[in-house]
Amino acid sequence: MDTASWFEASMVVDGEMAEAVSEVLARFVSGGVVIESTQIADDVEGEGRIAGPLRVCGYLPVDDRLEGKRRNLSEALWHLSQIRPLPEMEFKPVAELDWSEIWKQHFRPVPIGKRLLIIPSWMDFSAGERSVVKIDPGMAFGTGTHPTTQLCLEILEDLLDPHLTGALAEGKSQLTMIDLGCGSGILGIAAVKLGVSHALGVDLDPDAVEAARQNSVVNGVGNRLDFFVGSLAEIKAGSFPIKCAPLVVANILAPVIVRLLAAGLNDIVAAHGKLILSGILEEQAVDVEAAVQATGMHLKGKRQDGDWLALLVEQPG
Repeated sequence: MDTASWFEASMVVDGEMAEAVSEVLARFVSGGVVIESTQIADDVEGEGRIAGPLRVCGYLPVDDRLEGKRRNLSEALWHLSQIRPLPEMEFKPVAELDWSEIWKQHFRPVPIGKRLLIIPSWMDFSAGERSVVKIDPGMAFGTGTHPTTQLCLEILEDLLDPHLTGALAEGKSQLTMIDLGCGSGILGIAAVKLGVSHALGVDLDPDAVEAARQNSVVNGVGNRLDFFVGSLAEIKAGSFPIKCAPLVVANILAPVIVRLLAAGLNDIVAAHGKLILSGILEEQAVDVEAAVQATGMHLKGKRQDGDWLALLVEQPG
C-alpha cells in the first residue's frame, strides 16, 4: 500500500463561514484552497447548478512540520469557532497527489446569469450563446461557486448588457475596469469577455496574481488584462497602467471594504462610474453603506444570495 504523503483537511460549512474558514486554511496548506458545493444538481443541458452547503478543502504535506501545522490549524479554527460554532476539521491521509485530478473530481460547469458559463480550465464544453470563462480552481480563491463571486458576476453582466437602460455597455469599447483583490482573476476575465476593453487586477497574494495571469492566458484575453501584487495605495500612486476607471470591483470582506472606503476607494472610480462591493454579510451591510455615504457616493442597488450581499454604488459627476 502507498505511504500517505499528504493529509486532506476539509470542513463542510454554510456560505456565511466558507470564506473565513478558507482564509484560515490557506495559511497552512500547499497547492491552494478550494471551496466547492456539496450538492451540484444537473439540469437538462448537463450544466451543474450549485446547491447545499460548501466544502472547504486543502492539503498538508506529510513532513516534520505536519503535526505542528495540524495543531496550529486546529487552534486557529478554535478561535474562529468562538465567533460562530464550527464542525470539526476532518483529516484524511492520501497518497501522492495529482493536483489536477483532485480539483477535477469536484468542479463542473456553472452557469451564471444569462450570458456566462464558468468551466474548469481542462474542460471543453459547448456553451451555446454563453461566454465561457475557464478557471483552474486549484490555483487561487474565486472559482465562481461562492455566492460573493456569483453576485459580482451577475451585476457585471447587467452593467455590460447593451439592452438594459443605464448600463455601461454603450461606451464599453473604451471601458476599463479595476478589480481589487482579484484572486483567480475570474471577475476581470469575465468582464473582458462581456466587452470591457481592458482590466487591471491587484491582489496582496503573489500566488493569486500568478494564477490570475495564467487564467487570463488560458481564456485568450491575456493581452487585455494586467495583474499585479498590490492594493489601493499602489493604484492611487499610479504604480499600475490604470489609476482610475469607470468600473471598479472589490469582492473582499466587509471590514476590509470599510477600511478601503476610508482610505479613498472612491478616488479610483471615475465620474458617473460604478463600484461593485461584495463579500458583505447581511448584518454588515449597515456599516458598509455608512462608509459609502461618507465618501459622497450613492447606493444604487443591492443583490442578495442567502446571507451574502453585494452593493452597486455610483460616483456622482
